[in-house]
Amino acid sequence: MAVHNRRSFVSVIASFAGIAALDAQAPPPAAPASGPWDLSWFDALKGRHKQMYDYGTWDLGEDARPLRFVKNYLDTYRDVFGLQSPDVNTAVGISRAIAINLSDALWLKYKIGERYKITDPATKQPSARNIFLSDGDLSVKAMQARGTVFWQCNVALGLAAQQLAQAAGMPVADVRADLVAGLNPGVHLVPSHVMAIGIAQEHGFTYMKT
Repeated sequence: MAVHNRRSFVSVIASFAGIAALDAQAPPPAAPASGPWDLSWFDALKGRHKQMYDYGTWDLGEDARPLRFVKNYLDTYRDVFGLQSPDVNTAVGISRAIAINLSDALWLKYKIGERYKITDPATKQPSARNIFLSDGDLSVKAMQARGTVFWQCNVALGLAAQQLAQAAGMPVADVRADLVAGLNPGVHLVPSHVMAIGIAQEHGFTYMKT
């Protein structure tokens, strides 16, 4: 019996040795992507409370106050617990609602207000400026000042480039370069919206579908 147990023990040790040998032969984990796909900025968001807002399918033509959910979250954590950034982190994920992330110059050049049926409340006409960027305490800039980060889906940006290029009679590559260069300051271009949502959740963000 003792001999049998000894043989079993030796067999187990041999199995572990075999596993170790296989692990030694396994390729190392892939290195993080560099360049435009550097997503290390997620690591800087170390707040005690984190929430991301999914604007993947938001219709900007129907609601001129899309960022009210972000403001409400920040306001209530401030008022109830006395917490603000960097203790509270918020992220706004943009996909097809790309107009939020585009500069005034792009809104004018590509007639974004007309294309997406967004009316300027000051003129009552299709907007020739980004009405979400600077106006009031529900604006992109106001949210950024409170620590909110914005990202833009590269897949959706590519689709928008194709559509705008066709409408303007321009090469897609030129329009895409315009859109990338004309993203609002601080906007992170991510490989895809769905990928960024997953990474945000891995970093401890709760999820809200707007």
